[in-house]
Amino acid sequence: MKFATYIEKGYGSQRFGFVKDAVIVDVLRAAIYMKESSGITDFLAIPSSLKGCLEIWNTMLPELQKLDRALPDSGLNDLLAGEHLIAQNISDVRLLPPVPDPATFRDFYVFEQHVKAARKGRGLDMHPSWYEIPVFYYSNPVNLYGDGEDFPYPEGTKALDFELELAIIIANGGKDISAENADTIIGGYTILNDWSARDFQKEEMVLSMGPAKGKDFGSCFGPYMVTPDELADAWDADGKLQLQMTLHVNGKQLSDGNANDMYHSWGDIIERASRNTKLVAGEYIGSGTVGTGCIMELKPENTGGWIQKGDTVTLEIERLGILENKVV
Repeated sequence: MKFATYIEKGYGSQRFGFVKDAVIVDVLRAAIYMKESSGITDFLAIPSSLKGCLEIWNTMLPELQKLDRALPDSGLNDLLAGEHLIAQNISDVRLLPPVPDPATFRDFYVFEQHVKAARKGRGLDMHPSWYEIPVFYYSNPVNLYGDGEDFPYPEGTKALDFELELAIIIANGGKDISAENADTIIGGYTILNDWSARDFQKEEMVLSMGPAKGKDFGSCFGPYMVTPDELADAWDADGKLQLQMTLHVNGKQLSDGNANDMYHSWGDIIERASRNTKLVAGEYIGSGTVGTGCIMELKPENTGGWIQKGDTVTLEIERLGILENKVV
């Protein structure tokens, strides 16, 4: 299934729904519709947010799947729960990040091509420890933007960059999770644009700190959280996801990579992240930038320069959708 958090036009409150064909179905209203039309009340126990469901995902995902199957296959736009339609065209809502308020957001660094390029830019060779352990930094869980939202240009930078990444969203939670059990806490997958101010980042990293201020002004996630069962046939014999990853700026393709280039597995990532600490439902964990997935790697002289106000940046990952934002 594909889940989303969104705001209806003309309203300010957040809604939680799932994608069915070309519409987004409001979970709470669909539950009310099932009560009013069929007398079924079980679905009213489903939490009204994705984060709330992820906290008890082993129970809630089967209920959400049952709700999906219980609804008609067509005509959803015409069904009412009280005075409200239970479904709307996706184009008629404003998408937020799948989880707008995560407890935290860790971003890893697991694509070798990107890491080599980043270290070379700082005059460094690859460190042998990178091949032994997946490493990450904590980013800001507050300044998050969804698909289609305008992204504010960070004041003071002259080197705004994008980063094309894959991310997972934690379900259930847990501590000291082994790589073999990691799939039990992956709620789903989404697209991440880990925006970077390269001049801010450089100021800190020469002092062996950062990249905090080079990143914390904002990240984009979306458009949906796609559950693992949707990608069951996308894994290769080596246990890697085969998902094409591309990025366009103002319609021109700049980046082209694949999730199967991840050196460290999601299992190893989760094992590392959860060591001696608890992962909680709704957290984001990013993969790091895919090879060719940023201007720093491609070089600004080859891309037309750094990102400017007015540019539209479009990330696409096969089967996960498209995440697009205009810089304003």
